[in-house]
Amino acid sequence: MTKICQTTLSCLLVLLPLLGNTQTCKTQTITATTPTARFTRFNNGTVFDKYTGLMWKKCSEGQQWNAANHTCNLLATTYDNWQQALQQAQTINSSTGFAGYKDWRVPNIKELITLVEGQCHHPAINLSVFPTTSGSAFWSSSSLASDRDVAWLVDFASGGTSKSSKTNGEAQVRLVRSEQ
Repeated sequence: MTKICQTTLSCLLVLLPLLGNTQTCKTQTITATTPTARFTRFNNGTVFDKYTGLMWKKCSEGQQWNAANHTCNLLATTYDNWQQALQQAQTINSSTGFAGYKDWRVPNIKELITLVEGQCHHPAINLSVFPTTSGSAFWSSSSLASDRDVAWLVDFASGGTSKSSKTNGEAQVRLVRSEQ
């Protein structure tokens, strides 16, 4: 079952690390890997990556796009396992979809890693393009080649990849679609 803040205390405990850790970027010494100009931002909560040809949701699942403020409201949902992450995409598509599209999916590891901003950490993502993204791990749809019970994740605190059991890992989700 997905986790959402169920009490004020649990919400505060989730937010405390965010208050002490602000994004740090080395713009003088490291070239941007995801410059803002690479993306076309739409006011419907989506962004198009001109480099990869992929359309992304600006907000993590559980968050809500606020067009007036150009930010994501609410806390992102943490999915207890890989199957729940995949199910979230199916749930979006089988209902009303998002931004007029019903072909959203969990990105594979190669797609997800393209969002890592190499000059930043905590989070390692371009916050102008993907506002209010936490430095958490995000599920990919990719399984480990040597162990189908393990999935790849991207840790947006550091920008690195990691692996987790598909049945008892915890991570957030950002959905993508192919723009063809």
